[in-house]
Amino acid sequence: MPENREGLVPIQKPDWGAAASPQQIKATWIGHSSFLVEMPSTRQSRGLRFLMDPVFAKRMGPAQLVGPKRFSPTPCTLDELPLVDAICISHNHYDHLDICTVKHLYADKAQKRTAAGLPPLHIFCGLGSKKWFVHSCGIRPEHVTEMDWWDEVNVSSQDAAVSGTVRLVCTPSQHDSRRSPGDLNQMLWCSFVLLLAGPAPASVFFSGDTGYRSITVDDVAAKTPLADLPHCPAFSEIGEKYGPISLSLIPIGCYSPRTFMSGVHSAPEDAVSIHFDVKSQLSVGMHYGTVRGGISAHYEDVTEPPKMWRSEGEARGLVWDKDMRLCNIGETVVV
Repeated sequence: MPENREGLVPIQKPDWGAAASPQQIKATWIGHSSFLVEMPSTRQSRGLRFLMDPVFAKRMGPAQLVGPKRFSPTPCTLDELPLVDAICISHNHYDHLDICTVKHLYADKAQKRTAAGLPPLHIFCGLGSKKWFVHSCGIRPEHVTEMDWWDEVNVSSQDAAVSGTVRLVCTPSQHDSRRSPGDLNQMLWCSFVLLLAGPAPASVFFSGDTGYRSITVDDVAAKTPLADLPHCPAFSEIGEKYGPISLSLIPIGCYSPRTFMSGVHSAPEDAVSIHFDVKSQLSVGMHYGTVRGGISAHYEDVTEPPKMWRSEGEARGLVWDKDMRLCNIGETVVV
């Protein structure tokens, strides 16, 4: 960890929302786009836990030898993570899919899961991904579920220690995928919605990595207002089908220069639009403050995204800490 973190995201030891009620959503930020989400329980036991795009690597690249280096460490070790019930992978880029993390969670914690009476860890991912998880991570085929956009599956447990049924939906995003030179867009990229039905419905939208619109050089030269540019319609569709969303986790960083990055990464103003489109009740910014990524490192100060996230939201009438917020790395947001 850098000795001087002035202006950077604070880091704290996670407590995973230990003081919160089992009937509340608990989402703990591990950094970048990694979140541990615990859905509400239907009893006093804990609810189902979903680990979203978990990455514990120090470098985001092959063999952890090349690629952007993490400047904000994880708030805990892999061994300190609570047992989770499922991993959701939005796409296969190195900053969202860490092979060492997946292997550790699947194999090294298998005995702990068995001792706790829990089934094997299950992975949910986009189409075309199962073969990679089986051959690269040693995961049994029956423990990987590929999903197309708008596919839905029930994840359920009525164990003494874990209870609830969550409807997991694979939803669209505006991005791409590549793990090696020969697999461009061979594995589907996606976002996810987690739905808990009941007297007090609860839902989480995890956007993964996504753009919202595409801004060209001509658009910049013409000073075309953002409102006049076409944007991805998927988020409004998600809002219509599954909104209102209790909690949304939306990317706000690594977006510059806009003429290069806008198609795949959301700027803070895009993230605010996604908040409205999915009918979010509370949105938390992510995908910033952890990795100084690629070309954006030369155009975007790492302290800029959180400031713009708040100012853009307030400019459109959102109330800070009510409709939108940020959290420390290691902090748990409770809804």
